[in-house]
Amino acid sequence: MPISRNRISEDQEFNFMQQIASKYVPYWPLFLVAVILAIGVANISLIYETPMYEATATIIIKDEKKGNEESKLVESLDQISSKKIVENEIEIIQSRKMMEDVIRDIGLYAPIYEKGDVHDALAYTSSLVSIVALFPDSLHYFKSIDINYTNERQVLLDHKYYYPLDSFVKTPYGRLKFVSNKYFSGDTSHKQLYFSLNQPKNLVAAFLGGLQAEATSKLSSIVNLTYVDLNPIRAENILNQLIKSYQESANEEKVVLARNTLSFVNSRLALVSHDLDSIERRVQQFKSSNQAVNISEQGQLYLENVSTNNQKLGDVNTQVAILDKVDDYVKSNNNSKDGIVPSTLGISDPQLSQLIETLYNSELEYDKLKKTVGANNPSLVAIKDRINKIKPSILSNINSQRQSLIATRENIASTNNHYNSVLQAVPQKERELLDITREQQIKSDLYSFLLQKKEESEIAAASSSANSRVVDYAQSGGNPVSPNGRLIYAFFIILFGGLVGVFIFIKEFLTGKVLYRQEIELLTSIPIIGEIAFDKSRDKIVIEKGQRSFVAEEFRKLRISLSFLGIDFSHKKILITSSISGEGKSFIAANLAVSLALTGKKVVLVDIDLNNPTLDKILNVTREEGVNEFLEGKKEPEEIIKTVKKHENLFFISAGAHLSSDPTELLSNGKVSDLLNYLENIFDFVVVDTSPIVLVTDGYVLTALCDATLYVVRHNYTPKVLIKRIDENIDINPAIIFNGIKIRSFFKNNYGYGYDYVYGNKDHKRSEKKKVKKY
Repeated sequence: MPISRNRISEDQEFNFMQQIASKYVPYWPLFLVAVILAIGVANISLIYETPMYEATATIIIKDEKKGNEESKLVESLDQISSKKIVENEIEIIQSRKMMEDVIRDIGLYAPIYEKGDVHDALAYTSSLVSIVALFPDSLHYFKSIDINYTNERQVLLDHKYYYPLDSFVKTPYGRLKFVSNKYFSGDTSHKQLYFSLNQPKNLVAAFLGGLQAEATSKLSSIVNLTYVDLNPIRAENILNQLIKSYQESANEEKVVLARNTLSFVNSRLALVSHDLDSIERRVQQFKSSNQAVNISEQGQLYLENVSTNNQKLGDVNTQVAILDKVDDYVKSNNNSKDGIVPSTLGISDPQLSQLIETLYNSELEYDKLKKTVGANNPSLVAIKDRINKIKPSILSNINSQRQSLIATRENIASTNNHYNSVLQAVPQKERELLDITREQQIKSDLYSFLLQKKEESEIAAASSSANSRVVDYAQSGGNPVSPNGRLIYAFFIILFGGLVGVFIFIKEFLTGKVLYRQEIELLTSIPIIGEIAFDKSRDKIVIEKGQRSFVAEEFRKLRISLSFLGIDFSHKKILITSSISGEGKSFIAANLAVSLALTGKKVVLVDIDLNNPTLDKILNVTREEGVNEFLEGKKEPEEIIKTVKKHENLFFISAGAHLSSDPTELLSNGKVSDLLNYLENIFDFVVVDTSPIVLVTDGYVLTALCDATLYVVRHNYTPKVLIKRIDENIDINPAIIFNGIKIRSFFKNNYGYGYDYVYGNKDHKRSEKKKVKKY
């Protein structure tokens, strides 16, 4: 089943593509014209488009978060620079200030252009001079100022002002200097040149539009810079100057920060130095007036002893507290592997730490074994006994150490009491000396700190360490990146081809006529058993003995298809009708009758179109008495049957020499059934041509009397709304013949109903001159 479904899906897809192709491929000349027009329009567009060139450069920014740390030596010297973040630096590179500096530094505010026939071109490398303004920020906007060169190293502005090169001169447009263009690479036979002036700040937005900066990845600190410009050399210069301005800006920021820091440190050093001198004079005066030479050393010694004793006392208290925790842990009956063992850090006795570790491991082993064995298991009982023996040893050790620590603590407390009594005996003058000395020490430390920072600031200001490094300087490609010729050609080809496709779709969608076999199959459930092509030939009978034309083969196929409708020796009557006149039902009836007669069977062709008979003209015979006279009772069946001399085994009954004014009523008298029964008994096939079934009701009367009904639908003629009514009009063994299928292309074997035919028979090629006109 999956294979079958896949095959059905592939067939449906193929049929869909075949239908799409058959709808549009016949109009290939229109598409060819559209492609030619598209190429022409694209060429014109490319002529009027200004080529743009791209330059690229790469820098690496020192971002400590992305693996670009400096060496320890550089880091120790440069204490001023702040750490960089790549994303922030990219925004700085693309900032207005940075681009404004670039415009000002390389003179982008005064571009020179060369007038052209189609569009003006930037003369960045074809101008002998470039222009520099003394005050770029004060320039007024001038769109076009003509400039020419003279042989005396002068320039001529607006054909009336002469100025020398390489010096600032006063002009009507500001103070300008005309210098030799170092990028000049052309000749002096240029067209008219002109330049424009504008303030750098007014040009920032335009130049920023060509800049793009982005990191190569989220984890990389490498930044790719891209610039698109009218000239590749100028694009390179803009990128290189941008990199230079960025680095100079970073260095300037570092220098300014270092200078500000150094200025602050120097001012603080002056204040601290003054304060330190004052304190030292106070110490000197105090000692001289009080003869306090050794008091400071004694007081210092006292302070050190007190500090040492306090530290020892704290250590003893800590050890006592630890022993208390360990004692509580050992005495607790809820000890398990989930309990927290107190730390013995600070306890100098290694035996206690070893006993506690042994106890903890035994309890873990006891808890683990208790989950797998019974309470009276010998192993479990042995571990329990071991635990009970360890605990008294630990408690004894703890008591011994606690007593020793308590004695030590009392001794230290006694010593501290002694020092306290000594402190009370220290004269007030010593305290004052200590206060002054302490203040002196603070000022001295601050002075040393400021001296250190001063040296660091000076070293940082002199350091040449940069925050970025150039990986690749700017380089442009030789070919323009825009306009993209391939893209423009593709765009216009798709556009014009799409317009042709829309035109074809609208043309065929709005016609309202049947164009494709698929449309018939969607509108009705009646099968299509034949398809007859359209040709411009005037021949009415297209099938003859020995003829191998394409249309003749279609009628042979139609003859064979009648068996699928049950037409045989016992079911002989074939009715041919259509919706409206002009669909070729009489043409189909005549040629089908001739095709059946060629098989050696006796065939009678009956024209019961009593409103507009045409079979006599198709067969090129005289209209004599026929169906009309028989229905009126004037003739018998054998009297109205005529032979067709040109076609063997073919007989013909015309509509009548004189047609009734009310043929529908005449058909309703019941005699037409007698006629058909008579013909059925003496002929092998009876082919009946009747009036269009939509216009008159004759077809309804005859449909029930025949064994099969062939309904003719004509390509690009039959309205689609009438196809829906076929199911209502015909009930007995119906089938459809798709007639008049016209060629919709310049290929003679490509027809407009959704299928391609290739007929390679030589007889067919010889018979191409004999074509058929469908009715």
